Amino acid sequence: MSDAALPRPKRAPLGRGLAALFGETGTRPLAEFGGARSVPVESVRPSPLQPRGHFGEAELEALAQSIRDKGIVQPLLVRPIEGAANGSGADFELIAGERRWRAAQRAGLHEVPVVVRHLADDEALEIALVENLQREDLSALEEAEAYSRLLRDFDRSQADVAKAVGKSRSHVANTLRLLSLPGPVQRQLEDGALSAGHARALLAAPDPAAVAGEVVRRGLNVRATEALVRRRAAEPTRQPTKSRDPDTVALEAELAAALGLRVTLSAKPRGGSLTLYYSSLDQLDRVLKLLRRG
Repeated sequence: MSDAALPRPKRAPLGRGLAALFGETGTRPLAEFGGARSVPVESVRPSPLQPRGHFGEAELEALAQSIRDKGIVQPLLVRPIEGAANGSGADFELIAGERRWRAAQRAGLHEVPVVVRHLADDEALEIALVENLQREDLSALEEAEAYSRLLRDFDRSQADVAKAVGKSRSHVANTLRLLSLPGPVQRQLEDGALSAGHARALLAAPDPAAVAGEVVRRGLNVRATEALVRRRAAEPTRQPTKSRDPDTVALEAELAAALGLRVTLSAKPRGGSLTLYYSSLDQLDRVLKLLRRG
């Protein structure tokens, strides 16, 4: 049988990665890449694949204090850096646990416990995404981006992702919709001016950016924002005023002067209409006499 005829291996179930990887620790000598081991904190570097872009100062300080008191309970997951020589610079790249790694440096630790695995880029990214989502410490937009990457880059369904991270499918779908908000609204969400609840309410607004500005300016809560969006959605759409043809305006003025009445002309693709406005029967009688003489 040729290689082309071999069936493609099925993808591993999404979300099993961390449990399987950490569950193997302790089954081999620590000197091997299979089990947990301690390495210098400076030999580990952050991963460019990390889906999380922001680490709060208060959050890191609280974790650093916990590490000072109790140490790091769960080891970091890393992979060897190709071509790196042990003992010279960074030898490992973080896959899961960057928050713990940063907090360990704040706590003054010289070494951190790690589990080392040989992982390809796509495996490393998928595990990093799921690990962050399971810990629920991403911002709403980071969460949406993580879902989007799992769907786009790993051919996962929304149901797969929801099951892996312990969320409902509707939660995943609604969070993904945040990526459709205008850029200014997304920035307000990232800066904390708007909450995820505000952002979800704004999805139904006819002009999310304008409504978001009003919400921030007035300091509205989520319930008030939902009511504001409903009111804006119920308002009739205002058609922009079209500039009128100067020749038409001039002709209306000429006719009005000749007849002594207000006159409007409306041009159409074929022909048009002439409307005369009178305020008394005397005005109407005068116009009729002019028309009869004509």
